[in-house]
Amino acid sequence: MTSIVFPGQGSQIAGMSKDFYDNFDIAKRIFEEICDYTQIDLKKIIFENDENKLNLTQFTQISIFTASYVIYKTYNYVKDLKAENIEIMLGHSLGEYTALACSNKISLKDCSLILKKRGELMNIAVTPNQTGMAALIGLPANEIQKIIDTNNLTLEIANDNSQVQIVISGNIEDLNKSRELFLKNNVKKFVVLNVSAAFHSKYMIDAQKKLAEEIDKLEFKENNVKIISNYDANIHIDNITIKKNLQNQMANRVNWTKSIKKLEEIGENKIIEIGPNKVLSGLIKRISNSFDIISINKVSDLK
Repeated sequence: MTSIVFPGQGSQIAGMSKDFYDNFDIAKRIFEEICDYTQIDLKKIIFENDENKLNLTQFTQISIFTASYVIYKTYNYVKDLKAENIEIMLGHSLGEYTALACSNKISLKDCSLILKKRGELMNIAVTPNQTGMAALIGLPANEIQKIIDTNNLTLEIANDNSQVQIVISGNIEDLNKSRELFLKNNVKKFVVLNVSAAFHSKYMIDAQKKLAEEIDKLEFKENNVKIISNYDANIHIDNITIKKNLQNQMANRVNWTKSIKKLEEIGENKIIEIGPNKVLSGLIKRISNSFDIISINKVSDLK
């Protein structure tokens, strides 16, 4: 069996998927379609990084989705992925939406518009630069949580990316104050991330409620592809649960380590990462060495 994974925010890079656009008509058509749906000039943002918009949350998410979707559809056109016996798709944060679109659980139009809305809501959820995120290298989630609880820190684990990479969210002042504490407790690196807010935390609750109302309106289609949700790291095929988990995703932890461990538990042996950069491939290798991992992010990878 083969599973497909899709990256989230932070994987963006100027020019991503341009070689697909330049070489395949199917890629051009998808770009035009998403631009029409969203009324955003994504070619200018993605290919030229116009006014550094690629790194602004309200544009980053729809841009990464567009690049990933284009790469997936082109790859499927060239290779015919039915032969890979793909049963499961999953993605990291916004990548879960890409998985839902690529698995045909939701339409391209619906996914484009909901991600445009998601980016806008996350961007205005809190006052800019009042909250933030930091990557902690060296300890697993349970050890980080123990430090948080023992010291009564007002911080939350946002992303459980691997046994040695955890991302925390919180007030900027609290994050900065906690740096030395974490380093004294066997965290090897403490890196404040270049993001505008504390994503996947209590600061996103109001935005999550608003997005949940929009998600509720989406039509989910039945098919045989299973989804591993960020929210509970379990495998699901029924759309009621998949939708409910998606509605709870924005203000809660991304359980990436558990998601990959779930693939390992069921005996999955091959993973294809589709989208810009190779961020997830690196994380997966730190979680388990059980997988044959392929990364598709440029035209030459199709060979």
